[in-house]
Amino acid sequence: MAARGLFVVLLGAGLGLGGCMQSTMEPASEANLTVRDKKLLASAPYEKATIPEPFKRHIVTYHRKETPGSIVVDSDARYLYYVLEGGKAIRYGVTVGEEALAFAGVAKIGRKAEWPTWTPTADIKRRMDVPNFVGPGPQNPMGARALYLFEGNKDTLYRIHGTNQPEYIGQAISSGCIRMTNEDVIDLYNRVKPGAVVVVLAPKQGDSPFNPRVASRGGLFN
Repeated sequence: MAARGLFVVLLGAGLGLGGCMQSTMEPASEANLTVRDKKLLASAPYEKATIPEPFKRHIVTYHRKETPGSIVVDSDARYLYYVLEGGKAIRYGVTVGEEALAFAGVAKIGRKAEWPTWTPTADIKRRMDVPNFVGPGPQNPMGARALYLFEGNKDTLYRIHGTNQPEYIGQAISSGCIRMTNEDVIDLYNRVKPGAVVVVLAPKQGDSPFNPRVASRGGLFN
């Protein structure tokens, strides 16, 4: 998890994301879960959240030009897209960071981890009462999987990861990282390759009602 105010303006991101048409549900599958996943998730120290329908996993029509296998995050809309072949994408609901703490720009997946540990940055420890280290498990804020965002060979300190607070999916809260339900981040982890491109759109650059261009045509699902 990260909390520094890195902000890179993403040029040419004015094209909207997919999702204007009613989408088809992408069913969750326990086949994605390892024996360890099933054991740890069965003892998760949080209630199973009811995720609002728009933020459940869907396959949607996708009209940007990223290469299949890329990830695109529309922070305004609280969506993460995994780009598929044939003008489609898997759309996941996410929790994002507040605007002042959020990352925007182009990165790549520099590292992947199953049931990661968490060492809070000095900035997070200044803002929050957290331990110096949290071991792997369902109590860990990083959740079941983590994808580490790099710019070149430099770790940005931003992550796409699971969560022990699934009730916040679809919201913006203080952490700058991108959180998914543990089930969704496991699904994404199994699909995405190391080195994959990650595009995190700057505010008002995505296909959401927060974008004046989209609002003028009546909203996201028109």
